[in-house]
Amino acid sequence: MKSILLSSAYLPNIAYLSQILNHEQIFIEQHEYFVKQTFRNRCEIVTANGKLSLSIPLIKQADKEIISEKKISYAEDWQKQHWRAMTSAYKNSPYFEFFEDDFKPFYETQFEYLLDYNTQILHTILHVLRVKKQINFTTQFELNPNEIVDSRNFSDKAKISFNEVKPYYQVFSDRIGFTPNLSCLDALFNIGLETKLLKV
Repeated sequence: MKSILLSSAYLPNIAYLSQILNHEQIFIEQHEYFVKQTFRNRCEIVTANGKLSLSIPLIKQADKEIISEKKISYAEDWQKQHWRAMTSAYKNSPYFEFFEDDFKPFYETQFEYLLDYNTQILHTILHVLRVKKQINFTTQFELNPNEIVDSRNFSDKAKISFNEVKPYYQVFSDRIGFTPNLSCLDALFNIGLETKLLKV
């Protein structure tokens, strides 16, 4: 299998996770400039009222900042807000209680850097899915890297749209229909380990 290059992502969606599962070597870009309004610091879940975007607030230090230098802001209690939203959305899902304790600590412990936070969550996702993957990081920025699948734009909300995920059970699908390509936590809480069988 080829290696794949991805940007960092907060609670990555199914399309992103599928890319990780389909490749042997995983590289995360740590030398790119941070891009606003992307999945680098936001994710999407579904509630009784439809899709909900959750965003991690960041500290602005300069106009252009390298992703590895982006610091998380705790001026507002976003951790409590995010966990409350997830609990409200998934408390009645089949597998929430099985995985709740794996993810709750990320909303009780403060991380300084976004890249570290996202990486630790990704490790946890792979651990609960019983998938062994080594996460590597780039040593420099390359605009057009060779011999690697460049999927860094998987974190750009405006550029990537995937609706090819086979529908799976969702708590609110009887009311609002199936919502594709949410954070992989949506699938994990709803269908458990079958999440790793979802391919894009």
